[in-house]
Amino acid sequence: MPAPLRIIIACGGTGGHLFPGIAVAESLRTQGHEVLLLVSEKKVDAEASAKYSHLKFQTVPAVAKPATLSPKMLPFLWRLWGSIRRCKSIIQSFNADAVLGMGGFTSLPPVYAAHKLGLKTFIHDSNARPGRANVMTSRFCTKVFLGLDPAKTFFPGRQTQLTGTPARPEILNLPTREAAAERFGLDPAKPTILVTGGSQGARRLNELAAQAAANLPENTQVLHIAGASDFERVREITTARPNYHVIGFCDQMPSAYASADLVIARSGASSLTEIALAALPSILVPYPYAADDHQTRNAEVFSNANAATLIQEKDLSAQKLAQLATEILSDLPRHHRMSQAARSLAIPDAADRVRDSILSTITPI
Repeated sequence: MPAPLRIIIACGGTGGHLFPGIAVAESLRTQGHEVLLLVSEKKVDAEASAKYSHLKFQTVPAVAKPATLSPKMLPFLWRLWGSIRRCKSIIQSFNADAVLGMGGFTSLPPVYAAHKLGLKTFIHDSNARPGRANVMTSRFCTKVFLGLDPAKTFFPGRQTQLTGTPARPEILNLPTREAAAERFGLDPAKPTILVTGGSQGARRLNELAAQAAANLPENTQVLHIAGASDFERVREITTARPNYHVIGFCDQMPSAYASADLVIARSGASSLTEIALAALPSILVPYPYAADDHQTRNAEVFSNANAATLIQEKDLSAQKLAQLATEILSDLPRHHRMSQAARSLAIPDAADRVRDSILSTITPI
């Protein structure tokens, strides 16, 4: 058996980067390799990493790039250089064999530092339309891992591999519908819609979903993850609806998916990964201000596969949302086809694919 390797994974800044990085770390650990996860100093990273006390985390400054002609560019370059030097020191202290970045500008300094030190380097991009930071970082990478195949065209001349987006291990093992429903006080026999606004621009989608409740069939129940900041407002809108369950935060997403028949959501890459793994039909409302409209590109992959209904926020009303949801839930053959299409987009072993590709690149057979 090959000697254990030491891998650094830069995955901080958002849950969409952090949780896939944790999934790869867990996969590497199953084969005896040692992993250090680099995260940002943001509260979201501190809270999430606290749940994984068996993993090693270290914080590094997150340096977001301003507009190229901005007067903030010179301070950015100075902070970036400082971050690169810190990352070099961490890489050398850990005696790393390779560095994997899970996306965003948090990944650029450690990947660049590892490249300059002569190590194998990798970047993972979850979106159909990659972020500019990843396109830039790919210049210093041995290989680029893709969550969705359309992203390949944005990395010309780079070695790419479609791996899917790694998901938290708990998403791969959903509880029974009955156990999941009991956790949220739901009736497992009733058609159930899961609404999750995501971390970006949830307020308007929350509002539309809450208002749509008045137009849903009476036996349809809703589990709405509104976010802590919007919880009270959504609960007030739906207070007269007995089958409408609002929570501010959910740390039991496997149960949320297991209890649902349909998901209404934004179309961030990590959310779509989990929706596909749960084999759930969805109504996708892309966040209209996402960089380069990448959420629309993500949603198009699911819409083109007939796994989801894609509708832009500007074209959506509460009545329209209720109509779309009712049509899917009441048409069982269509619901089944959408479920199967979602399942066909899932790559359950994405973390293992990333792991195996890294290991084979470092120690080729």
